Amino acid sequence: MKEPNGARKYMTDVEIGSMIKDKLKEQRLTVVWFASQLECSRTNVYKIFGKHSIDTAELLRISEILKFDFFKYYSDKLDFNK
Repeated sequence: MKEPNGARKYMTDVEIGSMIKDKLKEQRLTVVWFASQLECSRTNVYKIFGKHSIDTAELLRISEILKFDFFKYYSDKLDFNK
């Protein structure tokens, strides 16, 4: 399936893994705690931190765990007036 004009640009502008890492630090939560909440290893948490894009179900789960809407980083990029 071909991406709509500019879709790739939106995806590359959002460094979602880095934003998740920043939010975890901001909330003073540990990688060990986060891994426990996600029911995964610390290695997998560090892999999440390195992601440029993420599955929506995984992002929803992370949003719920950290009580923060990470989807807003994407929706803030929408411009319906083009």
